Amino acid sequence: MSITNNTFEYLQDLKNNNNREWFHANKKRYDTVKANFEETIKALIVSIGEFENMTGVQVKDCNYRIARDVRFSLNKDPYKTWLSASFSEGGRKSGKMDYYLHIQEGESFLGGGMYSPTPEQLAKLRQEIDYNAKELKDIIYNPDFVRVFGEAEGEAVKSAPKGYSKEHPEIELLRKKQMFYWHKFTKEEVCSPDFVKKVTEVCRTLKPFLDFLNYVFFEHQEPEIDL
Repeated sequence: MSITNNTFEYLQDLKNNNNREWFHANKKRYDTVKANFEETIKALIVSIGEFENMTGVQVKDCNYRIARDVRFSLNKDPYKTWLSASFSEGGRKSGKMDYYLHIQEGESFLGGGMYSPTPEQLAKLRQEIDYNAKELKDIIYNPDFVRVFGEAEGEAVKSAPKGYSKEHPEIELLRKKQMFYWHKFTKEEVCSPDFVKKVTEVCRTLKPFLDFLNYVFFEHQEPEIDL
C-alpha cells in the first residue's frame, strides 16, 4: 500500500476545518489515512533496517500523533495538518539524531540533523569542529550529499561563539546553532509506488551525517590523562 492522493485531500480538508467536531465526523477518513501511512512506516522500518539497527522498533515507536499539544502554544488548532514519523535505533523517543519524514501538501520532505541541540551537544560539536573539522566537511561537502541535500539550514550566531576567534578557519561551521538538512518530495513522488525506495535512498545518503552527530553527542569521550 502506498500513500494516495486521498491523504493530501484529507489533510487539506482538515486544514480548512481544524476543529474537533469536523475531525470526529470524519473519523473514518482519518482512520483510512492513518492506516495507509502506517503501512508506509512499516515498510520503511524494514528498508531502513538494512543499514540501521531497527530491532524491536514498531510503527508506534516511529509515528507521531496528529493531535497537537496546545498547552504552551498561541496556535490553539487541535490537530496537525501533516503526517510525520521518525526512524532510529530505539525509536523516536531514543534521543538520537534520526530520519524525520514529513508528509504535507507542498511541504513533504525527509530531513535530519541538529535541529534543537542542548547546550552540551552544541559545545561538543564545536569542540569537534575546532579539533578536526575534516571528517564533518568530508561528509557535508561530498558531491552526492550536496546533490541530495544542498546546504544546511538553521540559525547561526552573528559573530563568533564564546571561546572562539572570529578568525578561526572554520568559523562558518562554528557559528551554526542548527545544522538540519532537507530533501523535498513532490506530491507525485509521495504517491508513487516506489516512494519507500526513494525515501530509503535519501536516508542512506544522510546516514554518515547522523552517524557523525550521534558519535559526537553520545559516544565520543575525551581520553583520560594520567598525571
